[in-house]
Amino acid sequence: MTGMIGSLRGTLLERSVSGEVAVEVAGVGYRVQAGPSTAARLGDVGGEVFVWVHHHVREDAEVLYGFADRDERLCFEALIGAHGVGPALALAILSVHQPAGLQRVLADDDVAALCLVPGVGRKTAARLFVELKSRLDLPLDAPVPVATNGSRAATAADAARADVRDALDGLGYGPDEIGEALRGLPDGDDPGALLRAALRHLAGPR
Repeated sequence: MTGMIGSLRGTLLERSVSGEVAVEVAGVGYRVQAGPSTAARLGDVGGEVFVWVHHHVREDAEVLYGFADRDERLCFEALIGAHGVGPALALAILSVHQPAGLQRVLADDDVAALCLVPGVGRKTAARLFVELKSRLDLPLDAPVPVATNGSRAATAADAARADVRDALDGLGYGPDEIGEALRGLPDGDDPGALLRAALRHLAGPR
């Protein structure tokens, strides 16, 4: 299909709590569905924004899914190619596990980590794991080089989030609570600071 949208550069008009953002490009406003953590990384409303886009076409609708970097988009596209993984579940997986973290989950045979995705129980996680391991035997088309500063930062951040997950699990929190806490975490690679933020989130009004 011609005319597929691959990216948008423009002004961030609005951002909803669900993660949807509106980006104005040359006077045209595009509604883009993104995960909450991705939406938060796009900057301030009214500022210039660049979004990598997957243009998803169905018989009854066309939806733009947005990502802060190319690796997220590549991982999303690999995920939705797996049996039983639609765009909503792919976004949910990426909201809990960034691409580098998902690679580690698959490499470590950590089926339990997939249970942190809201709505994914153990049976579903086990099925998804087999499918994703064959589908996401990453390299992606453009894997993050290990030697780059950005990759080291991403790895440190993923490791910190894994530490927070393990700590919350040890404190007796369930998978849904842990997944909710991880989605609400700010950027950073200090496990202690992230754990305090997660506990504040879990202790707040529900």
